Parts: sequence; C-alpha cells; structure tokens
Amino acid sequence: MKADIEKIEIDLFLEAIFKCYGYDFQLYARASIKRRIKHLMKKNGYNRISDMTSDILHDPSVFEKVVYDFSITVTEMFRDPSFYQSLRNKIIPYLKTYPFIKIWHAGCATGEEVYSLAILLKEEGIYNKATIFATDFNEHALDVARQGIYSLKDTQKYSTNYQKAGGKASFSDYYYARYNSAIMRKSLSKNVTFANHNLVTDGVFGEMHLILCRNVLIYFNKDLQNKVLTLFNESLIHGGFLALGSKETLSFSSIENDFKPIDKKNKIFRKIKKG
Repeated sequence: MKADIEKIEIDLFLEAIFKCYGYDFQLYARASIKRRIKHLMKKNGYNRISDMTSDILHDPSVFEKVVYDFSITVTEMFRDPSFYQSLRNKIIPYLKTYPFIKIWHAGCATGEEVYSLAILLKEEGIYNKATIFATDFNEHALDVARQGIYSLKDTQKYSTNYQKAGGKASFSDYYYARYNSAIMRKSLSKNVTFANHNLVTDGVFGEMHLILCRNVLIYFNKDLQNKVLTLFNESLIHGGFLALGSKETLSFSSIENDFKPIDKKNKIFRKIKKG
C-alpha cells in the first residue's frame, strides 16, 4: 500500500511540474527520478512528496531547485580520454573535408566537455570553420559554461586527461589562473553558442555534422531514449556523426539501422541513411 501511494505521489509530482512549468520528466528512468526526489526531500526538509508538490505549484523558486537537482552535471575536461583520442583520429579527418562544420553538444552541463572539444578543434586547425551549439535545460549550469570558470584544484586531473587524449601542447595554454580559479581563454568560446534546449520537449537542431550527447540517455526510459535518438537522427546530415556515452548504445533503438559504428568502444556512430 505504501509503495502504491508513493508511486501516485511521484506521478502527481511529475505531472505538476509538466503542467505548471512545461518541463517533462515523466519519461525519465523511474529509479533515477525516485532517487532524486528522495534527495530533494531530505535536503529541503520534506516528509512527504505531496508537500513538495504543493510548494512547487505555488512557489517557482522551489521548482528552480528541482530543475537544478534533476539536471545531470557530472562532467570534467576530456572525460574518457580515449573518446577524444578517437574523435581526433577517426572523426576529425572527415570533418576537415567540409567547408564549414556545425556541431551540437546536447546536455552540455557546466561546459567542461565543450571547452575540451574546442581545444581539440583548435589543435586540428578547424575551429575557425566550426559553429558549436552547446545546450542544456539547466540555466544555472549554462551560466557556469558561459563564464568558463572552474576550480583550479581540478586542473591537474584535467591536464592528465588532456595528455591521454593526445593533446599537442600544454593544457595550461588554454586557461589563465586567478586566485583559486582556472578561467578558460575566450578564444575557445568565440564560436560557441550556449542555449537552453530541452531534449524532452524541444525540436530539431538542423543540418549538424556532429552531435555529442554523452551520459544523458542513461537517465531516460526506453521510449524517451527513442524519441531523443530520433531527434538526433533528424538533426544530422547524411554521413554525420553521433557520439554517445560509454554506457549508451543504439542497439535495439528505433534508429539502429540508420547508423554504422565507427568506434564501438567509444560509442561513435555515422549516419548511413538519409533521414
């Protein structure tokens, strides 16, 4: 009985967010959503989900806390170095053949991986012909990304990742230190547009040559994964590339046959059918 009531409360909580604010978390993986709701309750002193639902309906500031907590912002510079090495060696040579390049980094969180990509493109000599759209639905995370200011204590790890990813210079060339912060150089973001985009409810980003969406789909249920993958398929040019996270796959998805794997280990695929 208790489990049934909890399920009803979670359903009503998610429905209230959708109907009141237009953010749809109803197709997120239920176990993940449940953990995040429990975390929110504990952090904000709620005993029942229904009490939090009531406050969300009447207080937008409570909703803002929910959006912040529901966003997946675990990231780092050159996360999974072998992925960036593969991108450098297997994908960049194709991108070099285009007169211009459009890249969509979906679910960019606080931007560390966007700056990693920018560094890679600079080192391969194609940054100036690239336009990068970096999107997330968490406005707070986007603000951090736009500023490009990160903790200085993390730079040693980032530098190690960068070298493992095939970096051609010193990671310190790409930021300057001030107090306890590493501030990314503005030349890295001049071709980047940071924008609010919700993968659940918003539409196509057209004619992309490369889409990166890494470690986001694992938080969606199967139906929502298919919906988002279809969105990516429709947003890519014929011959474009799709990069997913290490635990994500196109296998058994609705677009599986539209792509061929370029790097199975690092989950990079190329579109082979015209959408």
